Amino acid sequence: MALGALVDAGLALEVLVDSLARMSVSGVSLECEQAQRGGLTGTFVRVNLDAEAERTRNFNDFIEIVESSSLSERVKEQSTGVFRRMEKAEARVHRTSKDDIHLHELGTLDTLADVVCAAAGLEALGVERVFSSPFPMGSGVFRSAHGVLPVPSPATSALFTMADAPLVPAPGNPTWTGEMVTPTGAGIITTLAEFRQPKLNVQAIGYGLGARDPEAYPNALGLWVGELEDEAPKSGLSLIETNLDDCTGEVLGYVLERLFDLGARDVWFTPIHMKKNRPATMLSAIVSKDGERKSVELILRETTTLGVRVRPIVRHEADREFRTLETSVGKASVKVKIVGGEAVSVSPEYEDCRRLAIVSGTPLQQVYLTVQREAEDTILKSQNPR
Repeated sequence: MALGALVDAGLALEVLVDSLARMSVSGVSLECEQAQRGGLTGTFVRVNLDAEAERTRNFNDFIEIVESSSLSERVKEQSTGVFRRMEKAEARVHRTSKDDIHLHELGTLDTLADVVCAAAGLEALGVERVFSSPFPMGSGVFRSAHGVLPVPSPATSALFTMADAPLVPAPGNPTWTGEMVTPTGAGIITTLAEFRQPKLNVQAIGYGLGARDPEAYPNALGLWVGELEDEAPKSGLSLIETNLDDCTGEVLGYVLERLFDLGARDVWFTPIHMKKNRPATMLSAIVSKDGERKSVELILRETTTLGVRVRPIVRHEADREFRTLETSVGKASVKVKIVGGEAVSVSPEYEDCRRLAIVSGTPLQQVYLTVQREAEDTILKSQNPR
């Protein structure tokens, strides 16, 4: 349905076909047609698989295919982000480790096509940010390789929970809708989208159609493409603070780790003085609006505080992108900071440098400096030759 909405909004199907070709996967093809769901006309995109493409794979296979492809770095980053989120949800549902997950319906190459083509299509349309309305809950049960499951499925529900996603009843409150959001659809939206309704000057609208045609509602996904109206900068972030004069260092360290696990952008401690000149600590955390409630609850449960202060903040951010380079010490990823469309600095990824240091026996600091120097020569000096 996401691919159909992209095509219906003006994207050429060839863009999606090209993204498949860039991954060198065989046995997968796309076709589309105009159709109706209820009284709504839109585009239905079908992903066709041959017998080999229907062979079950796992999320690591998908990630390896994407990372070894000639797709853009942005599409690679978004696609692998979706797969890692789905992998985490599946592990949570089956109460096992990521290495022990055995995919069934999600393991065929149509999952790869859905995720990668969605990311590639958004990039081709020039979409910089994605916003989503609440998910429809759906109702009833459906049959899967695991047996009969409730709607929404456990994997979809886990993805909802991980993103603290808003949910609403199905349109018209029908008593039996069947599955309205698949795990793949939930993985794409919860990874790429913000759950709020912005002020938008609409330039194109597309409707992607699902395979089913129920009587109770039009089975379609709407995509509205446009320019955001000028408005005061809003980062969707909150600053949470509380003063603590009777918490141990161990508790504070534990809370910091848990806040980062919940998705906090930053957490820090400031030494302060409270009443009666007692030395104390102010705990501060920057969190997304979506994660605010869980972060506040964590602080109230895990520390001795009786209350926290919360206020919205505005944060201006530089653009960033990740690039993988072949350096003299090995392959490593670097984060590129971009201001005004120009790359201004690079920062090697720690985990890659750590891996290279262990493999080569070279000191970590030397590996880090080598990667940084060669990345600067490749990225910064190439755009500003002297």
